[in-house]
Amino acid sequence: MSEQEGEGYLRYRRARFSTRLPKDRLYSKSHVWLREVEGGRWRVGHTKFAMRMLGEPVEIGFEVAPGEEVERGQVIGWLEGFKAVTDLFTPMGGRFRGPNPELEQRIEAMMRRPYDEGWLYEVEGQPGDDLVGAGEYASFLDGTIDKAMGRDAV
Repeated sequence: MSEQEGEGYLRYRRARFSTRLPKDRLYSKSHVWLREVEGGRWRVGHTKFAMRMLGEPVEIGFEVAPGEEVERGQVIGWLEGFKAVTDLFTPMGGRFRGPNPELEQRIEAMMRRPYDEGWLYEVEGQPGDDLVGAGEYASFLDGTIDKAMGRDAV
């Protein structure tokens, strides 16, 4: 099922930004999503909001190798977008399983399909309890967008 289909999505719209947030993911306040793909192995990606702030992706690089241990909050790489360059932080501790191999050939998938084939990397471990579901993330986005627009949250 693509990110545009099905009932497993929360429709979100605020100002000029709209998206469908998959309900089967956990979200961080740093605009990263996680989805468990296999017992304790999690795919990690940027949300559509994060990709909009970065702009069209240009290049991605990782500073850790598959199999290395990572700590929550550790810088594991970087992402260069048309609008900005950002460090990639891991939202959980565990073992880095590796980057998405598809991004070497199709980096634009991060922008076009951030919740599907545009995932960034995989980590094996257990996420922290500071991650939230789609509804709580949508509420957080409300405040983020209002602040960016220079107004108080409604």
